[in-house]
Amino acid sequence: MAPPLLSIFARWPRPGEVKTRLIPHFGAEGAATIYTRLLAHTIAVARASDVPFELRVTGGAPELFRAAFGPDLTVTSQGEGDLTARLSAVPAPAIVIGSDCPGLTPAVLQAAADALTTDPMVIGPASDGGYYLLGYNADAAFAFSDMPWSTPAVFEETLRRFAQRGIRPAVLPELSDVDTPEDLARWPEFLP
Repeated sequence: MAPPLLSIFARWPRPGEVKTRLIPHFGAEGAATIYTRLLAHTIAVARASDVPFELRVTGGAPELFRAAFGPDLTVTSQGEGDLTARLSAVPAPAIVIGSDCPGLTPAVLQAAADALTTDPMVIGPASDGGYYLLGYNADAAFAFSDMPWSTPAVFEETLRRFAQRGIRPAVLPELSDVDTPEDLARWPEFLP
């Protein structure tokens, strides 16, 4: 079986278009700085994990991402459509993550890749009720379609969908992502 490809979903850090829930507290420039630091962290973690990875991007040309984050990066477009469509377009075997989980480590990514050698799916729950990582060996569109994104129900709804199909996913440790100023209290290195 081919190893999974880690797809990091990323947006070009244009002020006013990233981490918008942080803008009231940090301003558009500050929120963009926080996002840039989180994305750089995610890329560094991916590099250190030895899991093959790519950036799946929107909001900027691949050349911009390579210039900002490393000329060696494999960068591809997320494609068109809503989040469901863009996630569903990532072919299996895959691991998909965002770029706003400061607690992500190389060991977590390696554990996800290792889990896919024996389990059909792997999920990393986020403390806000969502998830920070989803890995799969076969088409996972069912896990994305009609999902109530950005709600505390995402993780439980995903598990319910797995159960309906008889899938018992590997579950990684719970981590926090950054959506609000309070989320940054433990991670001052990402502050502007």
